[in-house]
Amino acid sequence: MQDGELKFSLESVKKLKELMDGNRHINPRLKVPMASYSPCQEKHLPEEFQPVCKREDAPMIFRRLSLAIEDDLCEICANAACAGCF
Repeated sequence: MQDGELKFSLESVKKLKELMDGNRHINPRLKVPMASYSPCQEKHLPEEFQPVCKREDAPMIFRRLSLAIEDDLCEICANAACAGCF
């Protein structure tokens, strides 16, 4: 999967989505808006995302990747964010 010049494996993006979806189950009153949530502190975050964590736009990159994998469209190569199926 690709976001701009950044490329990530499909499996890593699936793991990212799991982490981000898991964050939605926190008490809504305490929840940080998804647009500003960054999974960088998650211990199970795939290593290939560590360079993204150093970027100022990390929350938006993670959000776009999470949205790109919605409904597993990438697996059928229907999503433009997928740079070919891995």
